[in-house]
Amino acid sequence: MSDGYTDIHKKLVEESKQGSSKAQYKLYQLYAGAMFNTSYRMMRNREEAEDMLQESFSEAFLKLDRFRFESTFGAWLKRIVVNKCINEIKRKKANLEYTDEIAQYSTKDDDNDLPELNVDMIKEAMEHLPDGSRMIFQLYLLEGYDHREIAEILGVSESNSKSQYMRAKRRIKDILKDKIYEN
Repeated sequence: MSDGYTDIHKKLVEESKQGSSKAQYKLYQLYAGAMFNTSYRMMRNREEAEDMLQESFSEAFLKLDRFRFESTFGAWLKRIVVNKCINEIKRKKANLEYTDEIAQYSTKDDDNDLPELNVDMIKEAMEHLPDGSRMIFQLYLLEGYDHREIAEILGVSESNSKSQYMRAKRRIKDILKDKIYEN
């Protein structure tokens, strides 16, 4: 980050590092909503999302001494939440489907094929994707990770991440086209 970079919650983080439960609770209040949304999108189950949220905050507070303000606290915490969710999904032996067949997917952007969409329509269509494709699509499009970061998080190649994203994008378009033409 740049030399002038400052985390707006640096004081709370520093107090939390010193063991202030009041500061930790304030950080929890500030970030729980956003982190729950991330967790819920990944786990697709409210109870599991809540569990991942609690475990993520517990881990974050235990490892707070390792936080060096190289990113915002929120970005650091989000990475913990995403990793917790991925590890839980892997633990449950989710059938993640990956492929290295990037050549079969064109990079042509044909987003003009669909009428105006909203986030709820896309989220609903995402439910029909295989877990691996859905996770990559979500991490890239909704969580803002790039393909290099996704590859690192999931232990796949960067080209695999790109091909899964393109596959998911194409499948969502097909799902949405079908749904639109049904109506």
